[in-house]
Amino acid sequence: MAMESAESIRSIFVTGLRDAHALENQALSIMNRQIERLENYPDMAARLRSHVEETNGQISRLEQILTSLDESHSAIKDLGASLMGNMAALTHSVAGDEILKNSFANFAFENFEVASYRSLINMAKRGGFDSAVPLLEASLQEEKAMAAWVEQHLDAVTERYLTLASSGAQASH
Repeated sequence: MAMESAESIRSIFVTGLRDAHALENQALSIMNRQIERLENYPDMAARLRSHVEETNGQISRLEQILTSLDESHSAIKDLGASLMGNMAALTHSVAGDEILKNSFANFAFENFEVASYRSLINMAKRGGFDSAVPLLEASLQEEKAMAAWVEQHLDAVTERYLTLASSGAQASH
């Protein structure tokens, strides 16, 4: 097995950081669209608003790491991911069970972000980018907490949806 070069690890790490930055921009687009439409799920709206603030902090941490490496985020990746996030949110908005689809997607998305940060932490450690590790770990903990929150509230969201739908009320959002 060939030994990996420090430059190779750095390059992979920078690409991962740029991807994570774009991913967080996508998350903002998705959450902001969802918040606009949430009427009957105040707990979900409040948690999403809180996570928007966390996500803005995650973006700042990623930019801090990139700057420390004399790199910047990719505007093209950010724009593409943001557009994809808006399209995903719009796709769910026409579904009769929008809140359920959003909850499923949010759970998957949060766990994807958890995996991304775990991988970035591994890269940072392997590449000797020690100052990045605490910043990435802070973001990882926020993503784990959000994934756990979505999982813990899925049954309550489903029950509320069923109750509203059964009574003829607007249940989808």
